Amino acid sequence: TGSSDPYCIVKIDDEAIIRTATVWKTLSPFWGEEYEVQLQPNFHSISIYVMDEDALSRDDVIGKVCITRDMLMEHPKGYSGWMSLSEVDPDEEVQGEIHLRVEVLGSQGSRRLHCSVLEAR
Repeated sequence: TGSSDPYCIVKIDDEAIIRTATVWKTLSPFWGEEYEVQLQPNFHSISIYVMDEDALSRDDVIGKVCITRDMLMEHPKGYSGWMSLSEVDPDEEVQGEIHLRVEVLGSQGSRRLHCSVLEAR
């Protein structure tokens, strides 16, 4: 139909911790949602999956972005910007990008992840 019903799932080391609201019938969703969660000291990566909600069958994965612990260490004040989606299924072509703001707050003993899922296109 030329549109999607997108939402995002945020995973830390493959454990789903956040699900955004679904934005209905759009290819340019705006979420503007912010989340803050406790971050394990030994985490490896944060993955954000952009999904297409489907009432009649399984939801489709539009694409994902992955932010590694090393990438966050390279940006001690956090990362903010557009990131291109990559494929989850190698047989699927992926186009699009997502605008994120991600930062790690606190000290080594008590770190928190602050993630802003802003928009996509």
